[in-house]
Amino acid sequence: MNSRNLLVLAIALLMFPQIAQTLYSPALADIGQAFAVGPQRAAQTLSVFFLAFAFGVVVWGRLCDRIGRRPTMLIGLALYTGASILALSVGDFTALLAAQALAAFGAAVGSVVTQTLLRDRFKGAELAQVFSGMGIALAASPAIGLFAGASLVHAFGYRGVVGCLLLLASLLWLWCLQTLPETRPGNVTVPALFETLWRMLQDLDIWRSTLLVALFNIALFSYYSLGPFVFQRLGVSAQWFGYSGVILALGSGLGAWLNKRLLGRGYSGPRLVRLAAVSALLGGMGVWLMQHSVLLVLAMLLVVLAFGMAIPNILGSALVNYGDRLGTAGALFGLLYYLLIGGGLLLVGWGQALGETLMLCGALALLLAGIRQRHTEQ
Repeated sequence: MNSRNLLVLAIALLMFPQIAQTLYSPALADIGQAFAVGPQRAAQTLSVFFLAFAFGVVVWGRLCDRIGRRPTMLIGLALYTGASILALSVGDFTALLAAQALAAFGAAVGSVVTQTLLRDRFKGAELAQVFSGMGIALAASPAIGLFAGASLVHAFGYRGVVGCLLLLASLLWLWCLQTLPETRPGNVTVPALFETLWRMLQDLDIWRSTLLVALFNIALFSYYSLGPFVFQRLGVSAQWFGYSGVILALGSGLGAWLNKRLLGRGYSGPRLVRLAAVSALLGGMGVWLMQHSVLLVLAMLLVVLAFGMAIPNILGSALVNYGDRLGTAGALFGLLYYLLIGGGLLLVGWGQALGETLMLCGALALLLAGIRQRHTEQ
């Protein structure tokens, strides 16, 4: 499989978890009504997704070092398909959360194994460019998820969302069965899990990268988690919340495009992450000031722009010192930041304060990005 075809498949596999996350957002209000639960409990759907996703990342990351990238991907996608079938048949909210957790566990394969595939094929500056270029394509994921989710919920309720994800997972499984190559190097060893974890826990660069990834994701997904209820309080239909994803995708795409351009002009990754943190902080302030108007979506553009600019740079450089154990290190790295994202979104769901959440994430990201840039320049 040539590099271009691999990148097309990799984009689809990386988009799938993002679409699975955002497709559910417009369905949260319908889930609350269908199972007679309030906004705080309905919002747990996304939190459970991230927490289960975190443990899935570890399992699939380890398996891709042990049995290979290709078989691991096929097993994970098959598990997601089965969990989606289960979600269509449940009759109470707890069972729905359990099905969602199992689906998220399976969806994690699309993140960690795909990133490992790319790290197998590309190195250094070329890898950073690949992540940046893919970021432009991935900017469409939230728009697809929110727009499609709103339309499906309007026509079929939350079950329409689950059915759509079942179809997508099945198609991806068939695509991978036909074309996905095995990229695991022949000399790969499977390092001890806890030895690698201990090494990473002592690595300050890993902690900075982990916290930065978590903060930018919490900022982004706090909108997807709280947005349906914000629009509901403003008297605007959930369908318009779905349409807002199209606007936000433009901001994310602009951030990824701007990142690629600035990298080409010699800007360093840490400098661009710091610039992204400033954008996130300003966006959070704007959302807080306009929280009583749908115009807050315009301020959210700065937040999604920051996400599109920051994440490729953080992911592209995070594991440069773990080349002999990319699958395991990638799994543990993902475990750390997805646990933080899931825990953060639980707090966001309880707090129901979008503007304050965004400002806090932006301020902390700016502090960490400044420390990271100074460390890199030393």
